[in-house]
Amino acid sequence: MLVSELGEQIKARRDILRLTQPDLSEMAGISVNTLYKIERGQANPTVKIINKLADILGMELKLEVRQPKL
Repeated sequence: MLVSELGEQIKARRDILRLTQPDLSEMAGISVNTLYKIERGQANPTVKIINKLADILGMELKLEVRQPKL
């Protein structure tokens, strides 16, 4: 998943839960500006931050091994 896709998923879930950016950023312990950049695909967040956001939003992170293209 690309960073831009990740940001879109976070924003969509935040909207579903009717959380504002200030609310979510406060809960996650990050700045509103950082959250804004993550949602717009303009940031390169750490796994720790992504995991924290996912936990708050009721999402799950998965790491899967893909088969190589031949």
